[in-house]
Amino acid sequence: MGECIAVVSGKGGTGKTSFAAGVGSALALGGKRVLCVDCDISLRNLDLALGLSDRTLMDFTDVAQGRCSLESAAVSHSQMRSLFLLTAPVRRRGRPVTEEQMTALLAQAREEYDFCLLDAPAGLGEGFLLATAAADRCVVVTTSDASSLRDAQHTVMELNRFSQLHLVVNRVRKKLLRNMHATIDDAMDKAGLPLLGVVPEDDALPLALNRGTPLLLADGYSPAAMAYRNIATRLQGGKAPLMRIK
Repeated sequence: MGECIAVVSGKGGTGKTSFAAGVGSALALGGKRVLCVDCDISLRNLDLALGLSDRTLMDFTDVAQGRCSLESAAVSHSQMRSLFLLTAPVRRRGRPVTEEQMTALLAQAREEYDFCLLDAPAGLGEGFLLATAAADRCVVVTTSDASSLRDAQHTVMELNRFSQLHLVVNRVRKKLLRNMHATIDDAMDKAGLPLLGVVPEDDALPLALNRGTPLLLADGYSPAAMAYRNIATRLQGGKAPLMRIK
């Protein structure tokens, strides 16, 4: 039986979608069967981060509302055969997907995949509620700035029903942390969550995005790529060191 993990953030710009794509890629390259679901209707970007923008036809609403099967809608990556994408629609149409329909979709995903990563839209709106409705646990992605940490706190308050909540501090620059007199411990204290990982700011990431190639295939030894692999290890119950931010 697989596991569904919602990747959420209190605000935009935290790098949540890149994180979902990176960790999904790391799990797939490690031999796991992985489904990445973009839950951000009309503002979807997960297909770009995975290099699958020209492959998707059907979306998660088609599957949830019975217009097609999960097998036919989920698109596999040509270079990572165990990585699949179920995208969001480019615009709203018809009746919205209900929490009951999403719950049924994720129940099927657990049977067919080892991991299902749900890339929730930023904020605490309808898409956030849908992505977290039937997830097994959540990862809150934040940056180290004060506004992002405050929004992460608000997000945590909406997720108190989950027994497994984790924090990822993304896009970290050591010099910036020093200037702000901030530490990763401060981020953990403010968000009130155990730390799953730290991902450094990495120039290789936008370069890979512009090329339409997942980071772990474009530059598998870049700092962010190594951080994604470490986090994927921890998600599976393994031990991996926190990255030193250089």
